[in-house]
Amino acid sequence: MILLAGTEPFYDNPVFWVGVSFAILIGFALWQGAGTAIAKALDDRSAEIKREIDEALRLREEAHALLEDSKLKHAAAEQEAAAIIASARQEAEALAAETRRNLKDSVERRTKLAEEKIARAEAQAVAEVRSASVDLAMAAAEHLITAKVGSSQTELIDKSIRDLKGRLN
Repeated sequence: MILLAGTEPFYDNPVFWVGVSFAILIGFALWQGAGTAIAKALDDRSAEIKREIDEALRLREEAHALLEDSKLKHAAAEQEAAAIIASARQEAEALAAETRRNLKDSVERRTKLAEEKIARAEAQAVAEVRSASVDLAMAAAEHLITAKVGSSQTELIDKSIRDLKGRLN
């Protein structure tokens, strides 16, 4: 309130009357209970803010618990993944060892079969050579006997050849 000395009386100044009106309004509001309404509104607002803070703290604790749970689940998942990888490695190594054994057995079996086939072929070749040599020996013997004995005893020679054939085979 700016009052200049000697200019006009204070009750003629509009600022004075605005101040007086304001004081009367505040007094009347306090007399009618506006103070308690304002206090109640402030108390309600304070309670609402406290409730929101409590809710925020509860949500924060819940989020922290969820984070811890997620960390535990993540660690468990990592352990499970490591176990799965280790199991897969063991299975792969076992499969590789079994495949090597099977391949070795197969090679040994095929080698044995080939050796047996070679032995049979060799035995067959020896038998064929013996048979051919027996036939050749018989033919030579027949030729020699025929040349020495003559054609009159042909029956005796044929019988001897047949007997010889049975003895040589």
